[in-house]
Amino acid sequence: MIKAISIALLAGGVILLYFGGQSFHSFANDMSRMFTGAPTNKTIWLIAGGIVATLAGLIGLISTGPGRKG
Repeated sequence: MIKAISIALLAGGVILLYFGGQSFHSFANDMSRMFTGAPTNKTIWLIAGGIVATLAGLIGLISTGPGRKG
């Protein structure tokens, strides 16, 4: 059960990182960076959420290795 959740977190994290990257290169984000010097909040949340979910999935997969039940 834990392994399935870890795989879902890993996949969700990769998807969030993909959309965060797409958002980072969008016109709206370029305008935000031009005027404020920072990317949009949406971009930051997508990338941060993707990193957290990916790390949680990887840690879950590592902790439920072949010698452990999960």
